[in-house]
Amino acid sequence: MTLDLPRDLPAALTDRTAAWRLVADLAAFWNAPLQPGDGRTDAELDAAEARLGLRLPAALREAHLLLGNRPDLTSNQDTLLPPEELYVDRDHLVYRVENQSCAYWGVPLAALDQDDPPTVVWPDAADPETAPWTARLSVECLAVVLTEPLFDEDAHVDAGEVDPASLTGWTELPRLYEPGIDTRFFARPDALLAVQGDSWLALRATSEEALDALCEQIEVSWLRS
Repeated sequence: MTLDLPRDLPAALTDRTAAWRLVADLAAFWNAPLQPGDGRTDAELDAAEARLGLRLPAALREAHLLLGNRPDLTSNQDTLLPPEELYVDRDHLVYRVENQSCAYWGVPLAALDQDDPPTVVWPDAADPETAPWTARLSVECLAVVLTEPLFDEDAHVDAGEVDPASLTGWTELPRLYEPGIDTRFFARPDALLAVQGDSWLALRATSEEALDALCEQIEVSWLRS
């Protein structure tokens, strides 16, 4: 299918219904469309609320109901915690953990009364400082589905160091993260990439032929090519 992220992403950043629609479009773009059974159940989410003694934000429930059983879209590198593993730490509901436990993402307990609350990140278990991550939890879920498929080693992916100024022929997408978070996304009709820290690039293409062509075009010391 065709995907027009420059057109559709701005609405998804302010409307979570549009965000879920774009999540489904992204899954289909990678030829892995969402199917019945790809989400967790209301009963599982209710059990998580009972165990934690709190109400899950509507956006988090909706995300798990939509794709909670799709680790290929949510957990190739970092892990979107399943309902039974959600936990509270430092007055935050922790919903995602970095693959080496070097970062944690959460929603402030004080914001759980919001349907689509803001999210924060902190670097490790010993560091008490949190930083704003996304303005809305639905935007964070969308960012997860933009990012995690780029690290699916069974797909047409590669990574390496890049000068973002060399990315000709790509469209930079609107920023998803709060100021200070240094991840940018770029799109073209047959591929998507993310640049982290102004140099580290992760790329996924729709076919091996498209990946090979892009690896020839972009001046990168590729990991796999």
